[in-house]
Amino acid sequence: MKKHTFVDLVTIRVRAGKGGDGMVHFHREKYRPRGGPDGGDGGHGGNVYLVVDPGLKTLLDFRYRRVFQAEDGRPGGPNRRHGRRGRDVEIRVPPGTLVYDHLTGEKLGELLHEGDRLLVARGGRGGRGNARFATPTRRTPRIAEPGEEGEERILRLELKLLADVALVGYPNAGKTTLLRALTGSRARVGAYPFTTKIPNLGVWKDSWQHRLTFVDVPGLVRGAHEGRGMGLTFLRHIERARLILLVVDLTRPDPVDDVLSLLGELEAYRPALLERERWIVLNKMDLVDPTHLKSLEAPMQSLAPRIFVVSAREHRGLELLKEALAEWLKENPLEDERNPAPPPMSLPPNH
Repeated sequence: MKKHTFVDLVTIRVRAGKGGDGMVHFHREKYRPRGGPDGGDGGHGGNVYLVVDPGLKTLLDFRYRRVFQAEDGRPGGPNRRHGRRGRDVEIRVPPGTLVYDHLTGEKLGELLHEGDRLLVARGGRGGRGNARFATPTRRTPRIAEPGEEGEERILRLELKLLADVALVGYPNAGKTTLLRALTGSRARVGAYPFTTKIPNLGVWKDSWQHRLTFVDVPGLVRGAHEGRGMGLTFLRHIERARLILLVVDLTRPDPVDDVLSLLGELEAYRPALLERERWIVLNKMDLVDPTHLKSLEAPMQSLAPRIFVVSAREHRGLELLKEALAEWLKENPLEDERNPAPPPMSLPPNH
């Protein structure tokens, strides 16, 4: 049986390097009997950073390695030589990673985009050598400082996928088939419930090549907020979505009740999700009578501002949905499209 390789919640231990000890040493050289103290300072311990790697999509690597330690600083040397600083450790994480102190619950930061970098454990300061303690009245100090210990933490890493549009629905509603039809994703589909066991991502582009990232989360069941089925385990991945598509199977006994139940599960997980813009996608139109669709119009319109009737398997009704997505994207541009770079300056004619 194939194991699932999607991991979105882990704990790890990080330890920064200890600072190097300062040195007690006196200069010894022929014809200089009073060379004086020349013990150098210890180097600082290395820091521990979390760094975004856009090539990663999961926290799977942390299943196999959970302890990370930066290098200790080297001790000081004679002739006021400063000890080498300990090497830093950079831990690569996927975009969308939230970082918490596991013991206190404090949120330390979030890493969303390529180039984001977060210091999670600071290296200890190197100790001062005895050369630092020499004064006109204390010419032969025989003291030096030990290096300080580096910070040590247990971190909880939580991954929330970065997606603009979330597909939410009950098992076998056709969410993954819709994702494939819209984005060309190769996510696995099957004619049975719970085919999707991990979140799937896909990218849709409009005619101007503007992109929307979709996430398809494993199907909910009634009572998911009570831990039934897969529970609400994967709903964290829709928290960043700006648009929620409720995908409903038209062949079910009561599609309206399914929508109400889905909204109830979202509210139980996080009430703020009900404030997000949401549309309803009624799927499998090819398997129901048109009169059945007519009877659903009024009750569905009271639950969402826009309703789409499609057959994801046969690619019917998708053009209207794509046009609506393009219009919505125009009215709700992505962050990097709201503040485009200024156009290059051009010289006036006859310059």
